[in-house]
Amino acid sequence: MHLVWMAIVGFVVGVLARWVLPGAQSMGIIMTALLGIAGSFLAGWVGAQVGWYAPGAPVGFIASLLGAVVLLFVVGKLKGAA
Repeated sequence: MHLVWMAIVGFVVGVLARWVLPGAQSMGIIMTALLGIAGSFLAGWVGAQVGWYAPGAPVGFIASLLGAVVLLFVVGKLKGAA
């Protein structure tokens, strides 16, 4: 059940990240969910490196959203550069 919940929250975070960052992102529902999940992992990793979170601690919704926005920005720049 934990994985299903993580996928649902990841999808919501991915949709919000796509809404927050201006521009057209061409990705489907699965990539949007993966974006949100990866953003959460990125926020957790950065937070653990800085000392905000203990390793393995759950990351907050806002931190997950910020991580997803950063990933979406980087992917957009990489796609534009290619």
